[in-house]
Amino acid sequence: MNFLFIIVGLLFAALIAQLAYLQILHGTQLKAEVNRTDSTVETNNVQRGMIFDSTGRVLVGNKTHQAISYTKGVNVLSGDMYKIANRLGQYLTVPTGSLTKRNRADYYLASSARLNKVKSHISGIDNMTSSAATDKELQYIYAHPSEFKLTKQQTNNAMIYAKMSGAYSLSTTYIKETGVTSKELAEVGEHLGEMPGVKVGTSWTRDYPYGSSLKSILGTVSSEKVGLPDSKVNQYLAQGYSRNDSVGQSYLEEQYESVLRGTKSQTDVEVSGTKIMKEVKKYGGKKGDNLQLTINAGFQKKLQSLVRSAEAGAGGDSTGVYAVVMNPNTGAVIGMAGVDRNPSTGKVTTNALGTINSSITMGSVVKGAMISGALMDGVITPSNNTLTDMPITVGGTKKASWFNKNGGANMAVNASTALEVSSNSYMMQLAMKEGNFNYTSGAALTMSTSIFSKLRGYFNQFGLGVKTGIDLPGETTGIAGSSSKAHIGNALDESFGNYDAYTTMQVAQYMSTIANGGYRIQPHLLSSIRGTSKSGGLGAVKASVTPTVLNEIDMTAAQRRLVTEGLYDVVHGTNTYKTGGELSSIKPEISAKTGTAQTYYKGTETVTLSLASYAPSTHPQVVVALAMPNLNYNAEDNNMKLAKQIYSAYWSMVQSTSTINSTSSSSSSY
Repeated sequence: MNFLFIIVGLLFAALIAQLAYLQILHGTQLKAEVNRTDSTVETNNVQRGMIFDSTGRVLVGNKTHQAISYTKGVNVLSGDMYKIANRLGQYLTVPTGSLTKRNRADYYLASSARLNKVKSHISGIDNMTSSAATDKELQYIYAHPSEFKLTKQQTNNAMIYAKMSGAYSLSTTYIKETGVTSKELAEVGEHLGEMPGVKVGTSWTRDYPYGSSLKSILGTVSSEKVGLPDSKVNQYLAQGYSRNDSVGQSYLEEQYESVLRGTKSQTDVEVSGTKIMKEVKKYGGKKGDNLQLTINAGFQKKLQSLVRSAEAGAGGDSTGVYAVVMNPNTGAVIGMAGVDRNPSTGKVTTNALGTINSSITMGSVVKGAMISGALMDGVITPSNNTLTDMPITVGGTKKASWFNKNGGANMAVNASTALEVSSNSYMMQLAMKEGNFNYTSGAALTMSTSIFSKLRGYFNQFGLGVKTGIDLPGETTGIAGSSSKAHIGNALDESFGNYDAYTTMQVAQYMSTIANGGYRIQPHLLSSIRGTSKSGGLGAVKASVTPTVLNEIDMTAAQRRLVTEGLYDVVHGTNTYKTGGELSSIKPEISAKTGTAQTYYKGTETVTLSLASYAPSTHPQVVVALAMPNLNYNAEDNNMKLAKQIYSAYWSMVQSTSTINSTSSSSSSY
């Protein structure tokens, strides 16, 4: 026992000696160490890069605003910010619509007098932990709202306090980004010395000088209040973002965030205790790089107008109209437009993104891919491809071509003629051959369900039923119907485009693949990344987008010629039943495939029209694809009317016909 007392005594002696060492011998030195000036780095955002169209017109710019900001010091207490907020609130009025109940409570409790008043109503609060005490204080305030009301001035101050409280140590947050009046600037500037951390500066918001017709494609940027999206917050923090940074949150703004964001400025900050003693700008930051798009803004505006007008004339159960104009040789999207319509209310909304995320049963427009697949599969050849168009009856169900519903117009057709007259019978016979089924009228269809994957495999090679790879988030693959044995009859519908659903962008990629000689090229909206000139416009090219070939179609020249001749004859052929004769007035001459699908909207039978085309027929330079779902049956040429308008606008606004060889031909470079 005595030994234990001796050990304890020695430990106490050692502790006293250490305290003497720290407080008496080195107390002054250690106090100075605590209070010494420290240095750290403060970062601030810079202007985002701008977005230009293909001709150099500004689609998205930056509007500069006078702003009031706050840089939070080191170890700043809530009481300090409360005093600053109250002082700043005398000179600055901020919007308070987003002030929450918790914000109000936090501001109320930041006053020591009001905090003590609340504590006096809570039994045993002095013995609680800090977090438990705060919970009790909030509960009491929420339970007695009438006792703790804020005046209009206090509400304004509370909003300022909330913004300050949301800042991290040595981070800068905007107290008022836009709408700062001259009077507010003058008064705040005059009293900056009384409000540590408050600064007068500038902020930027996105500006759309060419209108908002492309805004759904361009995307949006989050506000400082919203900050980083929850779904990507960790990713952005790892890249050096702050939680309240503005970022691209949709479409092109999101897709090219790393290009547009720029590099933050850096300021060396010397801190003594809780005060910022000195700030020296180390790096001024670098504005984000600019995007130049493939889209022609003037043409895009016209295209959107044409699409809206076409929908207005559709009536009935129309659910929208969509169109894509693309360079088939590069994948550059020159225009993409769309509108959605609610048949119940008749309300029409702009939706250019419908071209990449609205899946539509397109109809006969896909027949070029069907014949190409059959040629690659070997069930027909360039020298042996004639079949008889006749109604097809399997398992008691009859399916036929539009011109030969009852067999009165049976005739021999080859692959090119089948495209010209849009023969459903020819396509169904190809599908049965590819499925190794020997057709006998009236017999049950006993093909293997593997026919679905075979047909879709060929369609996929052209871009139908797969993502095109366009540089926009949110693209869909389309919709594939059931491939079960119970749906084997739908394999015949698949062959002529009346089963699976595709997007308008997929149809544009499909026709581009035919037009350019068999290369499926990735569509893109970005043309180049550019710097900024001294005048603030487009600067030097830093990177350019080159065509990306996703796959090549393995067909011979003779096989390809069968398809391109058929597409030419759709418009310029001599057969009585050609489907695209109305397009023959378009100059330079075009090749095309029309589409008509039997569809339904809420049980009502409708027709969906589509069209895929390219021009000129020789050495194609532009593709036009469009879709018009759920029209009335009396609107069966609406697709061709719209196509003529689009081509007229393209040749007058984007490319002059004098720059091309418009000599007609029945074959393209494909």
